[in-house]
Amino acid sequence: MAATAFCPAHITGFFKAYLRDSISDTGSMGAGFSIKQGVTTRVRVSPRDGQSRYKIIVSGYRPDKTDVSEFVIKEFFKLGEFSDIFLDINHEIKVPVGYGLGSSGAVALSLAFALDSALHTCLEKTRIGMIAHNAEVSCKTGLGDVLASFHGGFEVRVSPGAPGVGSVEMIPAGDTSVIMVCFSPISTNKFIKENLSRINGLGGKMVDKLLESRNYDHFQDMSLEFARYVNVMTPRMQKLVDDLADNGIKCGVALFGETVFSMVRRRDEARVLEILQGHPDGILIRSELDHVGARVLDN
Repeated sequence: MAATAFCPAHITGFFKAYLRDSISDTGSMGAGFSIKQGVTTRVRVSPRDGQSRYKIIVSGYRPDKTDVSEFVIKEFFKLGEFSDIFLDINHEIKVPVGYGLGSSGAVALSLAFALDSALHTCLEKTRIGMIAHNAEVSCKTGLGDVLASFHGGFEVRVSPGAPGVGSVEMIPAGDTSVIMVCFSPISTNKFIKENLSRINGLGGKMVDKLLESRNYDHFQDMSLEFARYVNVMTPRMQKLVDDLADNGIKCGVALFGETVFSMVRRRDEARVLEILQGHPDGILIRSELDHVGARVLDN
């Protein structure tokens, strides 16, 4: 038995955190978008012939730990009699880890979809999403990426929590390209702990404003305002933001990472890429919106 699943990477422009007693109710309101790069996870099931019950291999960009994956695996082992099987798990991560691109959520959600298919647990999609969300919250790697990348597209998270608890409202974004530069990683857990009151003071108000305008240029303006308000702008980020603004290009900041993104019409791609050539010390990503969200792939 084998299965493969994909989850898009997700970028958050601003948010308000909700830390509640229930893990499934914990999450965030905010706004962001999913891109076509992300995490592909392959699961192969074979008879168990030793002490170990699973093996995790990561290719592409590598995380420091595999605790999110292990949490998801253990939750699935609770769903049936799986003591006599061995799981070969391969995560192919196509986005930098720790740069605000939701890689941990994508690992958890792609694994949960692949395990459900490979083990024939036949869970409701929202239950699959809830397991992945609970893994990310429990491991303190994020709050709202799973809910967002579960749905894909350009979204506003209008109520917090796991898929099936929280909810999103989709905003059409037309023929949009996404270009970003990732300079260096930031610890999500550490940042939220140190800046929670400042984050929540502005993030909730921005949700209402974006629902009124439903405009991705407005979203990028608010993302920059939010980044400055919570004091995550570094000098090299500011220099890139200024260079783009001098050329009439809107941009925003991915939370949490030293990453600047620009959502632009395809006709403006070449101009943005030319500007970014002057900032070679970052990882350049060119993508488009993923409108499908997490899913099982044909095997």
